[in-house]
Amino acid sequence: MSKQVIIAGVSLILVVGVIIGITITFQQTSNDEEKLSPTMKKVSIFCSSTYYQKSCQKTLMSINSTDPKEFIAKAILDAEEAVKKFINYSDSLIVQVKNNSRTKMALDDCKDMMNYAIDSLQASYSNVTSNELRNINDRINDLRTWLSAVISYQQSCLDGFEHDDDMKGTLQKGIVDASELTCNALTIVTKLVYILPKFGIQFNITNTRKLLFAEKNGYPPWFSAKDRHLLAKIDNNNLKSNVVVAKDGSGQFKTIAAALAAAPKNSNVRYVIYIKAGIYKEYITVGKQYTNILMYGDGPRKTIVTGSKGVKKGGGITTWQTATFSAIGNGFIAKSMGFRNTAGPKKHQAVALRVQSDKSVFFNCRMDAYQDTLYNQANRQFFRNCIISGTIDFIFGDSPTFIQNSLLIVRRPMDNQFNTITAQGKDFIDENTGTVIQNCRIVPEQKLFNERFKFATYLGRPWKKFSTTVIMESILGDLIKPEGWMQFEGLDKVNFEETLYYAEYNNRGPGANLTARVNWKGYHKIDRAAAMNFTIQSFLLSKEDWLPSTGIPFTTTLRY
Repeated sequence: MSKQVIIAGVSLILVVGVIIGITITFQQTSNDEEKLSPTMKKVSIFCSSTYYQKSCQKTLMSINSTDPKEFIAKAILDAEEAVKKFINYSDSLIVQVKNNSRTKMALDDCKDMMNYAIDSLQASYSNVTSNELRNINDRINDLRTWLSAVISYQQSCLDGFEHDDDMKGTLQKGIVDASELTCNALTIVTKLVYILPKFGIQFNITNTRKLLFAEKNGYPPWFSAKDRHLLAKIDNNNLKSNVVVAKDGSGQFKTIAAALAAAPKNSNVRYVIYIKAGIYKEYITVGKQYTNILMYGDGPRKTIVTGSKGVKKGGGITTWQTATFSAIGNGFIAKSMGFRNTAGPKKHQAVALRVQSDKSVFFNCRMDAYQDTLYNQANRQFFRNCIISGTIDFIFGDSPTFIQNSLLIVRRPMDNQFNTITAQGKDFIDENTGTVIQNCRIVPEQKLFNERFKFATYLGRPWKKFSTTVIMESILGDLIKPEGWMQFEGLDKVNFEETLYYAEYNNRGPGANLTARVNWKGYHKIDRAAAMNFTIQSFLLSKEDWLPSTGIPFTTTLRY
């Protein structure tokens, strides 16, 4: 008998064995699935798409119901409980660092952020439990926004310990449960369109693409007709404010802080604060209790809020605490105001404006600093007709942010430094976050102009693993390096160029030449169809206040 015949016989036996093994395995799997209780079958459906399946199964196995709403609510509720446990854990660490003021400040910041995370989780839980699942389709983006904000707060907590590796490592271990359960809840909400039909629940789907609209003046979809009317009155000097702030005493208050303290709390109606021309040396926080605040000034070069806090190595302050102005309460609007941080490049991270207000809007405003000028930390944000200037990562954060018709000014950094316009911080694949820049101009400041080729300037670098930035229909100056984007150095940032999403569409100017752009897996030269996914009506969806009340039909927001 030849060797070939023996080999052929052995091969046949092996193939038959594999087929039998597969058949037995398939039958065993099928039998196992048939043996599952109705509850466990539903647990399997919900958890199969999550990235932390053991955590998901542990969470949902205790449910004694077949109602899918109970499973969604439980996923969110357990994430909230895990965040509360993490707060208690981080509190216990404060005693250990009483002699390290910066680490103690970072722990205090972390506690604040976890409390904001609880607010977002509670809003998500309430949204799920108080509504019919078949109508959840028009609320999924709200839920994704709030759950993405929780992840942003968790990451921001850890980011505060860049100066203390030991404490950061301790907290990374302590936050695992909260992080995994939040990610699972977000994935479940993101995949509901595929999950619920398996329970026989069909969505009441509204054709949002036909209903959504873009105003001629470019307001975001959630912007109500009443707010448009208010801004029109400001333009016409015909708006009666609730209070006036004036340094010379001609208003009810001399400081912004005093006027804000007198505002109603948790208001459902717009409260208007007019701030007369002047330089206000104040550190302002529009707390979460101050909702629907509208502040407007006499112009971004006339009404200016200014501060000078910077991190500086060993300076005892966190990036979060450097902000001159922080907008936290939902529905915040600013118009015709300037926000400055004059710490200068030597103090490193120095934030002019920090925003976590959901559905916040900035019109005709100016943000000036150097490193980390605009911290778009969390939740939906819209900037139009604004000026934003800085050096390193001067637009950074992890929120759904849209910047339109604005001027981005690159400033002169310190010697041997570089410039990066964006550093987006999306850390989990199912977040609905990212920075979109449309119809803007990117130019050097006058002081940099003659040296603009001495300092490398990039469109951005990936702060986190799934960093997402889209630049479209903008004019890019010749200071932009041909490769366009740069890597973020760090042992924890290896291979981010494969997982990020960076895209450019239909830009113009000498810096828009794509022939020498980075050759990364995550970089894309997109077409019009792909760009439509990043227009206002697609990127900043919300259930409330987005239907047109003026009769203006839906039109595409792409200019070309």
